[in-house]
Amino acid sequence: MKHLVTGGSGFLGNLIARRLHARGESVRILDVWDDPTRPPGIEFVRCDIRDAAGVARAMAGVDVVHHNVALVPLTKATREFWSVNVEGARIAAEAAARAGVRTFIHMSSSAVFGAPDRCPITGDTPPRPVEPYGRAKLAGELAVREVCARAGLPLIVIRPRTILGEGRLGIFQILFEWIAEHRRIYVIGDGNQLFQFVHAHDLMDAYLLAMDAGRPGIYNVGTDRFGTLREALEGVIAHARSRSRVVGLPAGPTIAALRLLDWLRLSPLAPWHYLTYHKAFYFDVSSLLALGWKPRYSNDEMFRESYDWFVANRERLARDAAASPHRSVVKQRLLGWLKKFS
Repeated sequence: MKHLVTGGSGFLGNLIARRLHARGESVRILDVWDDPTRPPGIEFVRCDIRDAAGVARAMAGVDVVHHNVALVPLTKATREFWSVNVEGARIAAEAAARAGVRTFIHMSSSAVFGAPDRCPITGDTPPRPVEPYGRAKLAGELAVREVCARAGLPLIVIRPRTILGEGRLGIFQILFEWIAEHRRIYVIGDGNQLFQFVHAHDLMDAYLLAMDAGRPGIYNVGTDRFGTLREALEGVIAHARSRSRVVGLPAGPTIAALRLLDWLRLSPLAPWHYLTYHKAFYFDVSSLLALGWKPRYSNDEMFRESYDWFVANRERLARDAAASPHRSVVKQRLLGWLKKFS
């Protein structure tokens, strides 16, 4: 089959493209930048997802579309969240429908649930995003669902929990750097809320399982073995043999301070981070387990692997630059100053 992976140079799109290529599938990537490590057998099309004519041309001969283009919270893209994450998603779905694509797979986000009042999140939990990125991701998902329903195009929607794994940077680069340097690790609140992550390869296993089974629907994906956020952080600190310790901060004043620093552009943290990470957040994944999916990584195991990869590649990361926010080093701004005193 022929696959089109939009955003195929980003963290998740890259994994999807490589998984499909390794299975012998024909893969085409659509992105605004080309990953220099892209296997030569994967075709690349340089195109902005908002270029409707270019997207339509990229759909030629495609059987399955994997839509991953999105501006992520770290970009703090404000109005562009809507043009890329909503209108771009709509353009991709409409082009797929016109091209006669067999299946459309849309990468959504757990941010559509905001800061849930009750966990676990199930198929009956209503989406209630609390910040611009989450609102745009929900609107993009709804736009894709409307287009696919109207066209009779089978749709699979994937909503992953916060992703870890080799090569995953973003805010985790900041966390791992602080642990490696024995700095205090600050959390909003006491950190004793249950908090679920998902390993990138476990996410890919669930993703391909749903695709291969031909099971349209919405899939919430997270590990089935997790504890509190504090336990996850203390576990990776112990693994690193670091002198770091987890320090809780009062939620109200800390969120207010981070909101101000965000507005002043003095912090890399976005509203999705400081408005939600102090709340319990985990999915009920029993429906995926019933399909035969079994995640290989617990919270602790994926944190250990991700940290070890960061340490092994730290010097190279300082030299190299990637165009994908989740694959590149983040400027810490005022947090870098705070680190010196931690």
